[in-house]
Amino acid sequence: MKEPPITPLTVSLARPPHDERLAAVVSPEALAFLAELHGRFGERRDGLLAARRERPAPAGFLDATREIREGDWTVAPPRGDYADRRVEITGPTDRKLVINALNSGARGFMADFEDATTPLWGTVLEGQRNLTEAIDGTIVHEEADGRRYELNDEVATLLVRPRGWHLPEQHVTAGGEPLAGALVDAGLFLFHNGRRLLERGSAPYLYLPKLEHHDEAALWHDVLSWCEQALGLPHGTVRTTVLIETLPAVFQMEEILFALRERSYGLNAGRWDYLFSAIKTFRDRADMVLPNRTDVSMTVPFMRSYTELLVATCHRRGAFAMGGMAALIPSRSDAEATARAVAAVREDKEREAGAGFDGTWVAHPGVVAVAEEAFDVVLGARPNQIERRRDDVRPDAAALLDLGATPGAVTEAGVRGACRVGFLYLSAWLGGRGAVGIDGLMEDAATAEICRAQLWQWIRHATPLDDGRPVTRELVSALLAEEVARTGVEDATAQEILEQVALAEEFPEFLTLIAYPRLEERAPA
Repeated sequence: MKEPPITPLTVSLARPPHDERLAAVVSPEALAFLAELHGRFGERRDGLLAARRERPAPAGFLDATREIREGDWTVAPPRGDYADRRVEITGPTDRKLVINALNSGARGFMADFEDATTPLWGTVLEGQRNLTEAIDGTIVHEEADGRRYELNDEVATLLVRPRGWHLPEQHVTAGGEPLAGALVDAGLFLFHNGRRLLERGSAPYLYLPKLEHHDEAALWHDVLSWCEQALGLPHGTVRTTVLIETLPAVFQMEEILFALRERSYGLNAGRWDYLFSAIKTFRDRADMVLPNRTDVSMTVPFMRSYTELLVATCHRRGAFAMGGMAALIPSRSDAEATARAVAAVREDKEREAGAGFDGTWVAHPGVVAVAEEAFDVVLGARPNQIERRRDDVRPDAAALLDLGATPGAVTEAGVRGACRVGFLYLSAWLGGRGAVGIDGLMEDAATAEICRAQLWQWIRHATPLDDGRPVTRELVSALLAEEVARTGVEDATAQEILEQVALAEEFPEFLTLIAYPRLEERAPA
């Protein structure tokens, strides 16, 4: 790999941590490593983000890469330490939650620095520290009431999701410019833990989010290759699963696997972000307006086409196909709600296992066993079903783009629900919680994006409700005010941000980019 020339840089911390254990996370050596990453790859990342804004909405598969799609190649085979991925649990990097997730009985735990973690500076550093202690087996959490949490003898395999390319880390700067959150998260994790993991018989496993083009996957490949070289790790040590959670990426799945092929560990059907991306991509088209979020299930035509093509693509290339998040969570106080959640998770996971997925995601330890049972029926003693080809699936651009065939309606209850979830999630996010249970669902930044995007889209097209009234700014503002009052939560900042991202004339690209500057004001780390 030919290294790009770099100008020596000095990385600065906007807020050096006072806790010596957190200071060790951003030691001079670690900061020098981040400086190298930014110097070599920061400008390229900026160019790829600019290219996103110039591209038209996808209309089909790329002619320029037909040779890759028609070629005879496969990715590197699975590693022996993690060939069975039938259930992965995801969640924030909080100390107690990391312990509970690793102890949950799931095969893997994806520690999420992106959608499920609020990027408070202290939270980011504490998350890195927690993962290092988890790898060492020394992580412990004690509650004020004396309850003690520590790791079991057998724990889930650790996977890490750094932030997407679009998110900055304002506390680490070079020349006054913030570094990419992706480089900070992945860089610090690999710097501190790449060798640790190899010594323990595992490897660094990463989930790569929100890619929109195979060139962005190629950038990740080069970043990780340089990290391996700089840290003395064998080439291909870092294995990557890419979340196919943007509409442009679904037309480049083969190209993305190819760009990362010696480190590709599969693709994941990131269903909630994918739904948000579909709305965002076609927000100005009246024929693409979607109904209430609750009506857009995984069995509607365009979502089924997406998931079936993902399985077929992965298995053709020898890669894992990972199913999407089951957002339903059990209730501590409502047995009927818990029963409904368990039944819905079981149905979802039976569908995925039957469709050929090798594993799936859940958001709560209480449904790990249910998901595992669904995959046990199909997999039995086999670690996966990568050998199962879905040759019955053919790439069909029209089907992937057929949002208009989605059945369902827009209702006042749907508008109210979007207002309620968007407001409560933003309030929690500003308060330091990136994943929060709301009305029986585990909501994160992806689902909050769906809520505000649907509000914006319905206003943009004056979409009629099922009772004939059009959705207008005035209607949404009135319903939002009522829902905020009903929650009993007083949070003018969260309401203001939701209004900004849902009621604006122009569509803000990501709500987290709008909310991020307000974060430290509200919940200083």
